[in-house]
Amino acid sequence: MTLDALASDIDNAAEEEAKAITDAAKAKAKDTVSEAKRELKSLRSDILSKTMKECSQITTEMVASARQANQKSMLIARREELDATKESAMEMIGSANLKGRSTLLQSLISEAKGDAEANMVLRPVGIDRSALESAGSGFALGEDVDGLGGFVLEAPDGSMILDYRFDGLFEKSWITALPAVTSALFGEN
Repeated sequence: MTLDALASDIDNAAEEEAKAITDAAKAKAKDTVSEAKRELKSLRSDILSKTMKECSQITTEMVASARQANQKSMLIARREELDATKESAMEMIGSANLKGRSTLLQSLISEAKGDAEANMVLRPVGIDRSALESAGSGFALGEDVDGLGGFVLEAPDGSMILDYRFDGLFEKSWITALPAVTSALFGEN
């Protein structure tokens, strides 16, 4: 064998080996790219699925939050309307022009006479002082008290007070009438 033939054989063997290595590297690279694409597709699918679930959960939470905020706003508005209605009713009761005011005062005096102890002092709400003075209750009149109307009876030593003011009567009536008021204002049964 000549040197040229030997060199040619070595060149051919080297080319075949280089081609085999290159082909193997290309195949390995192709497998690696395919695996990376599969992994990327799987990750993309997982991320998309997770994102869709989170989006759905956020939407649900936002709807619930909006409903809760709406309910809170409605309750606040209802409370404000009830408070305004109560305030309006209290203004009517505290008015000197309240229809039946003198009859109510006479009724309270009659009730008080049955409950009172001897020598109790009648302390009127200022708006009703003149009506109570002319009613002839038989009680000594004391200083005015605050309130929408009516009076209190106080023991001479201040140890006992019987309250016949419209304020307390109104509060009891308001609590009793609240379901009917709510129904009238908001159409509920």
